[in-house]
Amino acid sequence: MSGPQSVISRAMIVLLISDVAGVRRGDFLSCGWPKLSQAVVVRDPGEGVAADGTITTGVARSRVPQAFEPVMSAAVEAIREAGRDASAYLYGSVATGQARRAQSDVDLLTVGLGPELAAELGGELSSQFSGLCRGVEIAAAMPGDLAGGSDEAYGFRVFLRHYCIHLAGPDYVHGLPRFPADARAARGFNGDIAQHAARWRDALAAGDEPGRLGRQLARKTLLAVAGLVSIHDATWTTDRALAAHRWAEIEPELGPALDALLGWSDGLVRPGHQAVRHMLDITTPRITAAFARTIGLWPGDVHRWH
Repeated sequence: MSGPQSVISRAMIVLLISDVAGVRRGDFLSCGWPKLSQAVVVRDPGEGVAADGTITTGVARSRVPQAFEPVMSAAVEAIREAGRDASAYLYGSVATGQARRAQSDVDLLTVGLGPELAAELGGELSSQFSGLCRGVEIAAAMPGDLAGGSDEAYGFRVFLRHYCIHLAGPDYVHGLPRFPADARAARGFNGDIAQHAARWRDALAAGDEPGRLGRQLARKTLLAVAGLVSIHDATWTTDRALAAHRWAEIEPELGPALDALLGWSDGLVRPGHQAVRHMLDITTPRITAAFARTIGLWPGDVHRWH
């Protein structure tokens, strides 16, 4: 994909990942495969399914830790100066009240601000508040990305409605209903898994750094596993560690691979070329096939998968 769609897809990969305490991006251990129990994860205890079958999360303005207020104030001011009509939203562990000082990222989403400018502002804010948070990540989208009946647009609306706190600018959540915790939502979040797998394979063959690719592969693949767990258990989760544990119970033969993926996703292990290739040849296709059967893929991914 290119253009705004690729911005949203990249954003969602980041948006739906639980914060990992004590592991900075780019930090890796060199000693073997970690076990699932070794990952220290900051989870959203409010994520699940409401009595009416809609998605629930722990996102609330009242839960934002006071310590992070200066970051948000500075970010809102910077975004307003950069784009008068741009909107700003907060998501992630700060939005659920689970963030840890100096160990968590401050995750923001802008609607109406270009990706290059968003990245520039994120870098400046990360430097300014380096003692308070690991970094300030600013994802970028455009208003048109919310429109239409595509899986991707639907997934973005679900995300904005249930995982984001409005901070400034026009509020695109206004008028959005609560969304069901169902296969359509799961497909909106991760129905592009086959498309990503094809790109990872091409990138690996082209000589891209395997550790970086392995981290991307692991995060996205485990989010797809979270979708499988959600539908299988009639629940709702985007927690990759919880999903890895549960799917290993459902398909025990995948346990070692899920164990490895969790280590890669958390930065505990930096995989080599052969390990990434093996995952792309064996595990990711198996999870993609299960996702296609149970939840369905985006139209372009269906063609790519078959």
